[in-house]
Amino acid sequence: MMLLLYMVTGLYVILIAGFCYGFDKIKSFNTSETISKTRFSIVIAFRNEASNVTDLLDSLVLLRYPKERFEIIFVDDASEDGSAQLISQFFEKQPTFHYSILNNERISNSPKKDAITTAISKAKNEWIITTDADCNVPNLWLNSLDSYIQNNDCNVIAAPVAYHQSNSFLKRFQALDFLSLMGATVGGFGINKPFMCNGANFAYKKETFLKLEGFTGNNTIASGDDIFLLEKALQDTPNAVQYLKSTNAIVYTKPQPNFIQLVQQRKRWAAKTSQYSSVFGKGVGVLVLTMNLLVLLSFIFVLSAIITLNTMLIIFTLKIVIDGILLFKTCRFFKTSFSTSFYIISSILYPLFTVLIACSTLFSTYKWKGRQFNK
Repeated sequence: MMLLLYMVTGLYVILIAGFCYGFDKIKSFNTSETISKTRFSIVIAFRNEASNVTDLLDSLVLLRYPKERFEIIFVDDASEDGSAQLISQFFEKQPTFHYSILNNERISNSPKKDAITTAISKAKNEWIITTDADCNVPNLWLNSLDSYIQNNDCNVIAAPVAYHQSNSFLKRFQALDFLSLMGATVGGFGINKPFMCNGANFAYKKETFLKLEGFTGNNTIASGDDIFLLEKALQDTPNAVQYLKSTNAIVYTKPQPNFIQLVQQRKRWAAKTSQYSSVFGKGVGVLVLTMNLLVLLSFIFVLSAIITLNTMLIIFTLKIVIDGILLFKTCRFFKTSFSTSFYIISSILYPLFTVLIACSTLFSTYKWKGRQFNK
């Protein structure tokens, strides 16, 4: 047992250390003052987002990109709360914007993928960008993407996402967890092993989407509109799949309001991992889960005299230190404060949370936007 604990811990430390190295290897991109050239189609799928979409709309009108060079395509996935009417009324007062609202054309088990496919079939421009209705986009969002595209040979761009700051314990816990995912995402790109991205800030050429046949092959899985397309692109043109590490491109989204909805969200995220084609991505998932499970079990092992207290403390300390280094780097990039005390408390709770989500995903369905989905 001791050998197993030390082996898993060693592999975990090596993995996270690799992400730390990769995070630094991806240099921050400074948006240059260039003539805007790229034409974008911003795709936003929504379902019952009346309480959130106004914030998104307010941020969209502040974009400092030439209005003739982008369009906004909203796709209504059977909303019942007047979201579409709210969007229409908003843009009636913004006549210079090019926007449209489409009804989702359902053809698969994945409403989100269907909505994106519906939008792309109508998109007029060369680059597609997806974001979510509960997000806020920065005013230099498109400028930073355009500048990056002009300076790099790329077909697919993953970009940063963060949660809004909050004083709530649950929301701070979510924010820290999400930052760890962002750190691993950037780190993966930095070591040439990309395995994650986020659909709230994801861009790709329309011709690339069509060449890859969109979501064909994974549209039986409700979620994963970002990850599975990333995997396809990596198999096709790996060097053209890149990460835009720019503070001007950070999209902010909202944490879940309560623990039940948080569990449902994380179950949705976890449900797609078994379908990953990336061996590295699957390996990361298994190693992270195993590490957290062993940390959790180590408390029991100490009480059962299977391992010593010193062994447990060494394992926990190694994990908390290496995780903390990656989180600190990520917080610094996102200009978020890093509270050592809150981090330690979260690190004690996180193994229990991770194992709970994993077990729950194995034995139950999940709810998303008022619908029930299987794994």
